[in-house]
Amino acid sequence: MAKGFLLGVDIGTYESKGVITTLEGEVVNIQVHPHTMQIPRQGWAEHDPEKDWWGDYCFLTKALLQATGINPKEILAVACSAIGPCMLPIDKDGNPLRMGVLYGVDTRATAEISKLEEKYGKKTLFEQTGNELSSQAVGPKILWLKHNEPEIYKKAYKIIPATTFMTGRLTGKFVMDHLTASFYNPLYDYKNCCWSKEYCNGIIEPERLPDLGWGPDFIGTVTHTAAEQTGLAEGTPVMVGTVDAAAEAVSVGVVSPGQMMLMYGSTIFMYIIQDKPVIDDRIWACRYVFDGTTANAAGMATSGALTRWFRDKLAPDLVQHEEQTGENAYGILVKQASEIPAGSEGLVVLPYFSGERTPINDPRARGVYFGLTLSHTRAHLFRAALEGIAYGVNHHFEIMREHNAEPREIVAVGGGTKNQLWLQAVSDTCNVVQRVPAVTVGASYGDCFLAGLGAGVFNTYQDIQHWMNYVKTVTPDSQNHLVYEKYYKIYRDLYERNKDLMHQMYNLV
Repeated sequence: MAKGFLLGVDIGTYESKGVITTLEGEVVNIQVHPHTMQIPRQGWAEHDPEKDWWGDYCFLTKALLQATGINPKEILAVACSAIGPCMLPIDKDGNPLRMGVLYGVDTRATAEISKLEEKYGKKTLFEQTGNELSSQAVGPKILWLKHNEPEIYKKAYKIIPATTFMTGRLTGKFVMDHLTASFYNPLYDYKNCCWSKEYCNGIIEPERLPDLGWGPDFIGTVTHTAAEQTGLAEGTPVMVGTVDAAAEAVSVGVVSPGQMMLMYGSTIFMYIIQDKPVIDDRIWACRYVFDGTTANAAGMATSGALTRWFRDKLAPDLVQHEEQTGENAYGILVKQASEIPAGSEGLVVLPYFSGERTPINDPRARGVYFGLTLSHTRAHLFRAALEGIAYGVNHHFEIMREHNAEPREIVAVGGGTKNQLWLQAVSDTCNVVQRVPAVTVGASYGDCFLAGLGAGVFNTYQDIQHWMNYVKTVTPDSQNHLVYEKYYKIYRDLYERNKDLMHQMYNLV
């Protein structure tokens, strides 16, 4: 094997992370840089591309090289990932023309979704793309830009996602991976792996979208200007990259049919690799990271973000205590909630605090605490929030069971895996075993492997298994599962009986 190092950077919702690894997968150094998500209006979610995306990228690459003392020329290749799918209009020089519009947590394009469904027919769109139009779809958001910011739309040379913005800055070439393109529906022809002229018509010309490639494909090298800004060596190979959740799945060896990644992040995200994806309007069918691979994906809108909201809004005293003593606020909440029995003594939470993506695909859904009594405490409320997210995960497993497509192996990743109570609630509710890997650096670790694969350091994507080591297995508690079965039925009925009221409330604000 060649000598040298690999570098990966991932741009997340609230922070970015960079890592340098050896060719054997050993982590040499990790750097993290926080940023904020802007919510200028209800239903909007944005990032500043210059500050949050490229600014973080440059900070991290310089910090990694400085911390390790590695000669930039020893970095054999780089790849990056980012939140996706996003929507950013740029000029010919790659400069942003507005703030970046984020993935499914941004629900601004509901009117455009309705217009496209009226134009083509909801059933026809689903049959052609394998997915329903939802807040995760970028096509309606581009149409929103065209309708609401026409001058910016006209000026746009390309409309791209966050990962492409980074690789474009590095190489001067704008390429998007097929997995991300799968969520640019209805613009992407899933069956033929190309942009659809029929569905681009009336929204955007295909040539104003990025070229297409697979995650580990080589697209170019670091330019002189990019080298000065990042500290990387001019001429360093750059790969296409992918979205953060997919890079995270790769990072824990989820590359073969039957394997599933369950990511506990700001949102819950799932990938299950399939020989042939399930076509169901409640989940997403997509291309995967590697040439010819396919998957089903699913994503809840508010998960770790809900626990963050709970900590900051309902436990500010614990946040202050953490600042004063260093004792983690989440740790205290988890400890207290662990003393509450399964079911939170009669509480059910609908975790739709930012609307919901899969499986209900309802941006107008709203969060609910149901069953409150004077006997409930903050610990009950926190446990119920974790259980509500677990019920949402189980809703996805229920769909997979309907299609006889349950995963044979589940790997849990993300910052939420530090929360044993949350992990256990999911295993107990869904009656599944989860494995937690020893290295949980995240998507940036997967980016390193993609960089090495594209540079020819590895022969096949199965070589990621040589990097794998698992340290924990979470098994379901049969008694808790029986309890959760009863609460899950209430969870399912609660949304169906109240969604009309949720929609009415949405329209009042």
